[in-house]
Order: sequence, then C-alpha cells, then structure tokens
Amino acid sequence: MPKGDGLLNHDLLPNDKGPQDQCGVFGVWAPGEEVSKLTYFGLYALQHRGQESAGIAVSNGTQLLVYKEMGLVAQVFDEATLESLKGHVAIGHSRYSTTGSSNWENAQPVLRTTKNGHLALAHNGNLINTTEIKERVSNQVKKEKKFQSEFKTTIGTTDTDLVTDLLAGYPDLSIEEAAMRELPLLKGAFSFVFMDENTLYGARDAQGIRPLMLGKLERGWVLASETAALDIVGASFVREVEPGELIAIDEHGLRSQTFAQKKQKGCLFEFVYLARPDTTISGQNVNATRVEVGKRLAREFPVEADLVIPVPESGTPAAIGYAQESKIPFAQGLVKNSYVGRTFIQPSQTIRQLGLRLKLNPLKEVIAGKRLVVVDDSIV
Repeated sequence: MPKGDGLLNHDLLPNDKGPQDQCGVFGVWAPGEEVSKLTYFGLYALQHRGQESAGIAVSNGTQLLVYKEMGLVAQVFDEATLESLKGHVAIGHSRYSTTGSSNWENAQPVLRTTKNGHLALAHNGNLINTTEIKERVSNQVKKEKKFQSEFKTTIGTTDTDLVTDLLAGYPDLSIEEAAMRELPLLKGAFSFVFMDENTLYGARDAQGIRPLMLGKLERGWVLASETAALDIVGASFVREVEPGELIAIDEHGLRSQTFAQKKQKGCLFEFVYLARPDTTISGQNVNATRVEVGKRLAREFPVEADLVIPVPESGTPAAIGYAQESKIPFAQGLVKNSYVGRTFIQPSQTIRQLGLRLKLNPLKEVIAGKRLVVVDDSIV
C-alpha cells in the first residue's frame, strides 16, 4: 500500500522516509571563470538550506565530473579538490532532510550516462508522484533494451534519482527535449539545476513552490536558490525563473521555454525560516517581511511586558518588529552558539533536542525577573 506522512497524499519509494525539500541548489555557465570555486562560494552562501551533504558537478566540454561527500560545504571541499574540478559549467547542491536517510547515496548532484554523454542533476523540492515516475522509468528500460543492463544498475530510489533516470533515458532526444516532455508530468515542488557536458539547465515547478533565481556575470550566467548567493559570487540579479519555465544556457546564449501553465503559490516558510534575511523573493526582502510579521503580531496580540527578546537568528527580525510596534524595549536575552547548526533541519528528533541545548543559553542578568515576549520564527 502507498505510504504517506499524513500531510501530503503521496507515495513513498522504498528507503525514502519522507520529504527532503529545503536544499540549496546553484549552477553556473561561465567560460573562462573558475566555475567550481564560484559554485563552492554559492553553496557556502546557501549552507543554511542544508547541512548534511554537499556536492559539485563540473564539465570542461568533454568530461563531466561529480564530487560529493557528507558534511558541510567547507568540510567537503578543499583547495586541491576545487582545483581538480576544471570546466566552464557547474552545478552544486547542499542537502537537507527532516526525515529520511542521511547518507552518501542520497547526496547530490546525481550523475547518469546518456546516449551522447552524461547528465548531472540537483534538486530542491519534493515530488508526490514518485510511483508513477518509477513506472515511466521502467517502461523506458523495456522499450530501450540496448540500455536495459545499464538502467538496472542506475534506477534510483529517491525522486531525484528517478527524474535523472527519466531525463537520461531517451536515446532519441536531447536533454532539453526530454525535459520538455517529462517536466509537465512531475507533480509536487521542484527547482532543478542540471547539466550535460556543455549546457546548464534550470527548471521550476508550475506553482513556484521552491525559489530559483537567475543572475548575470560579466562572462556568464548563474542559477541559485536565493539572491544572496548571487550577491556572494558577484552576479547581478536578473529575475526569478518563472513557475513552469525551463531555461537552457550554452554558447548560443540563454533560451527559455514554458513547459506548464503558471499557477504560482510559493511557500510561506521561505519567508518565515528557510531563506536568508538578505534574500529577496517575489520582490519582497525577507528581512523586511519578517519585521512586518512581528509588527502585525504586536497589533493582533498586544501584551504588557518588560522586554521583547528573540530566539536567534531567524526570530530576530520579527522580534524587532514586535518591539517597534508595541514600544516595548528590545533586548538579546538568548545567546546563540554560532557553531551549532540549524536545529530544525537536523535529521532526527534526538539530535535536534541535543542541538537545542548546545545552541541557546539565556542571559540571566538580562531576563531575570522580567516579563518577556519571546519571539521565534515558527513552531515546528
């Protein structure tokens, strides 16, 4: 019987224990630039979106390489590794999961062999029709018997594996043509960056649930989950990839196609928690949005108190807004250990609880005897 998490009506594949959708993705096409290092810094800027594993795929036009390991971006990559990843096009991924397996096999980018070379893909999102996708991949294998032995060893167990299998499994179509055929059939949230030896691709689901930004370098283009990553690598923001849009970037320039009608909904949690405060989504600065949420909270739930304190870091802007609107003094009443990761995106409840104890410690001399308004970004 299909299994679900009680929140979304979707099937889970074997070994896939639940949503894994708040990752960070980055892609760059820039001949003459050190694209692996640009991708490294882009992933570093997106580290808050996923702390379990990191990976980079890079191509010089003839060879496509993937390097990925468990750990933070700075732990996975060193100078020597980045120097070995030469090319003009690259994609990267930092992985997040609330549940599900946290192991090397689920690290991205995913690599597959195609008729004409290779395909690497990185995914931020969660697909809800994985059983249907797996059936389509199996049907591809049966139709293309000369590739059957290869597919027997590469059919994956995660939604990202299956999408990569699907796009790589058309010997008579280009990657771009395969994407235009298959992307409309995917259900759920996805922002993809993917590449072959020469071309960078980006795609976003029709509802625009997960963000994907397009930026311009002097000698190339960048795709990233957040505008903050564009800022870090010196790319100017051009626009968001539209919901239902496929972008392809190569030596001929940038091409855009629509694979599904736009039905934009977005995800509120990007503004509340996931995105960096210096990121802009749908024309709205995340920090300013959080401050405004705090102001509205003060108007809707006024209280008598001595201090407003935040749960740092993502609760701080809302606490500032609450203090500004309520005229109650703002103070830092909790100290955060900067070396402890985001507790919500740790893979188990036990680790989250231990991390919370390490992460926050009260400033007793500030809060002792005070009536407090404690503002956090959310209750999860």
